[in-house]
Amino acid sequence: MRYMGLDLGTRTLGISLSDTTHTIATLYDTIRFSDSNYDELIPQLKEIIKENDVNKIVLGLPKNMNNTIGPRALVTMEFMEKLKNELHIEVVMQDERLSTVEATNYMIEADVSRKKRKKKIDSLAANIILQTYLDKEKERGIEYGRKDDI
Repeated sequence: MRYMGLDLGTRTLGISLSDTTHTIATLYDTIRFSDSNYDELIPQLKEIIKENDVNKIVLGLPKNMNNTIGPRALVTMEFMEKLKNELHIEVVMQDERLSTVEATNYMIEADVSRKKRKKKIDSLAANIILQTYLDKEKERGIEYGRKDDI
């Protein structure tokens, strides 16, 4: 079973997947959809979940820098409820502040052209969101002494 990381935008959804050991996140895809029409995403996500044996979604929560919940975070929280209700899968939120900035910086350092950055930014941000969650989950397991994580 794998985890899926999601970075929700107004017209794109970045997707990443974990390996089966929940250790490493990898880029998967970016889905483009009509402006704020999140219902379009559900059938495609169902298919990806089925094909990749996904049992948990890690959805990026775009909090404001002062840790408050703004309009984008509210939309994301509504999307989370839609995912839970439509896909019948566990969905957790992961703070995504600065994930897009971090993704952009990675690509600039790698000398990726602006045109290619635009195509990959969302899936790379989703990858950072998922990897952050996986790392925190692994730390919690070691902290609490779970044998399977040591």
